Amino acid sequence: MSSFDLLSIGHSNISAERFLAMLQAAKATTLADVRSVPASRHFPWFSKKTLAANLAAGGIAYVAMGDTLGGRPLNEALYRDGVADYEAMAVQPEFRAGLDKLLDAAATSRLCMMCAEREPLDCHRCLLVARNLAERGLAIGHLLHDGTIEPHAATEQRLLKLDESACDLFASGQRERLAAAYRRRAQAVAYRRKPRTPDRVTEKR
Repeated sequence: MSSFDLLSIGHSNISAERFLAMLQAAKATTLADVRSVPASRHFPWFSKKTLAANLAAGGIAYVAMGDTLGGRPLNEALYRDGVADYEAMAVQPEFRAGLDKLLDAAATSRLCMMCAEREPLDCHRCLLVARNLAERGLAIGHLLHDGTIEPHAATEQRLLKLDESACDLFASGQRERLAAAYRRRAQAVAYRRKPRTPDRVTEKR
């Protein structure tokens, strides 16, 4: 943990006991929940109140940050073709303020941010939050379910490898290729807004 400024984890379907053990093994003292909706119907031990209580019993503080760092924006302008637009979200004042708050918490504790997806490359905590933290010069480690910690730079290399088949021939350098890979991955896995049901029109008789 000492080589990272903060960690990230996806809770997926693991048990509450295993989740707590993973955080303790990584010496995390604060969990920042970046889910837009801090609840889980299928795994209720990851719902906000239960999770916070379980963490407190294990000596770990809980802070909810999904209002500013969540992956499901309320603003319709932050969707492109019905998919959450991470690049547009990243420049919003609320998001930038959320990053500042996250860094303030990380400065005084060993912080791990949490969302739901097991694989970092399937989750906005990596494709949106960690990406922007890395651009600020922070070292982020993704806590994987086998207990290892993958540096964000290594995660980006996996992203580039996954994106090889769709390599942008017009991207002239590594930076451009990486940005294109982030964009394509986000379009594939980001939150999709459900289409609105058309209002029923009452026929006049």
